Amino acid sequence: MPGRVFRREMLQPVGSTVSRRFSTISSPLPLPHRREVHLWYIKPEEINDSSPQLKNYMDLLSPCEKAAVSSLTGHRLQKCAILARTLARTTLSRYYDGTVDPGSIKFRKGLHGKPEIMWQDGDNITKPPIQFNLSHTSSLIACAVALEVPIGIDVEENTRKTANNVLSIARRYFTISEVEHLAAITCPDFQQKEFIRLWTLKEAYVKAIGRGFSGAPFKNFTIKMGSDKRAPKIHIETGSDCEGLTDNCQFALMELNKFHVVAICMERDQEISGNENNLLRLKVWRTIPFIEDELVSGPETLNYICGLT
Repeated sequence: MPGRVFRREMLQPVGSTVSRRFSTISSPLPLPHRREVHLWYIKPEEINDSSPQLKNYMDLLSPCEKAAVSSLTGHRLQKCAILARTLARTTLSRYYDGTVDPGSIKFRKGLHGKPEIMWQDGDNITKPPIQFNLSHTSSLIACAVALEVPIGIDVEENTRKTANNVLSIARRYFTISEVEHLAAITCPDFQQKEFIRLWTLKEAYVKAIGRGFSGAPFKNFTIKMGSDKRAPKIHIETGSDCEGLTDNCQFALMELNKFHVVAICMERDQEISGNENNLLRLKVWRTIPFIEDELVSGPETLNYICGLT
């Protein structure tokens, strides 16, 4: 069943244009439920490189963000950076009370560089208890949102080819157990696919715990995917001497639009126990900010691999 499409003329814009800035507020949404992830994504190809919309998006960014975009070499990289920052702002603004301009949201970096919302003392707004994370490739930009608990997301193209042999890269970055798992796969295409899945899961994990690749080297923890094809689960094993790492996490893995692998990692909610805490629920939207939102579903768009209900 195709998702419902909301076009700009169907939405009820709030606010006004200030200082020539395109400041339409995104249509508000209820917060995610516990153990539920909201995933919003942009396909850069759907926005023309010469579109005036890019200028409108650029106007939403802070001076520091604009400087960061301008420092990038090449229009393609600049466009991707603009869209990623716009996606974060417009997505997060949906979870306020419908009165916040996306351009007014302020960010800061955590201890290890993970972006987070910077609340201002005295802000006369309802502060939603949400966490978010971004990931992108050249062909897809994604923003994941969760209620209260830390979240990490990674997106990779499933047709991506590595410059070097898969196992040589795995031996450099993965644990012995993971290398052995990959080495046991005799089909090169399946081995490549499994490598990408492991990589996205590990990236999502280090982003969820807020440490990043440098703060949590991939060799310090092992990702294992269960063999039960009916309800495969993803597990993590961390060494006792690995400071700052935790196995108190929940993973989900899926394919999006047939061309991308998406991994999500969330800290387990301590207030939920039993089977309710085993699988994540997911809602996915394709968006062109301020123009069109589409709630997507179905096997032609989403292929759940494991960790989702």
